Amino acid sequence: MSQQNTGGSNFVALTTAWSEMTQHLLQSATAANRAAVSAMLPPTGSSDRSDSNTVPASIPSIDHSSLDWQFDRTVDDRDEIGVGDAVTFEKQLTEADVRAFAHISGDTNRLHLDEEFAAETRFGERIVHGTLVSGLISSALARLPGLTIYLSQDLEFVGPVAIGDRVSARVEVVEDLGNDQFRLETIIRNEDEDTTVIDGEAVVLIDDLPE
Repeated sequence: MSQQNTGGSNFVALTTAWSEMTQHLLQSATAANRAAVSAMLPPTGSSDRSDSNTVPASIPSIDHSSLDWQFDRTVDDRDEIGVGDAVTFEKQLTEADVRAFAHISGDTNRLHLDEEFAAETRFGERIVHGTLVSGLISSALARLPGLTIYLSQDLEFVGPVAIGDRVSARVEVVEDLGNDQFRLETIIRNEDEDTTVIDGEAVVLIDDLPE
């Protein structure tokens, strides 16, 4: 009788241990799955197409726009683009923009991210990545009528942009090169400081939009 009870106790202990181990493995797997899913999803509060701060695009060559962005252009028909036609795109370059760009590009230069470090540089404060600022040229080009394809870009960085400054990019056609190619003057201005921060020119190909 005693041996039977001992055997039964061992069986119960083994079953309990197996149950606990299985439950632990399931919990670990669930936690791992949640972590993997979280890594693939945008963080809470991030901006996406469902964000209340975005609106449908006003032109067919772009997907959506932010309520904070502003743009205007002098021509609405691709076939009528000529010398003197221009597009201006404007937005504020925020802390979130700088952090997102640093993460996406891998440019984690402390000049852009570390207040104490940047305070000791010639700028005296953190500044926006130059490539992020120049990227607004592409934003303006995307708002030309038709489908704009970048062919080349020359840039001269004239001055810095502080985080939180409002910046505008203006692209103006200065030469029709034929074969749907155009040379454009590209200028970026810091609207808060009323200064030019980037000067240059680009060559683009403008195709018809897909039907």
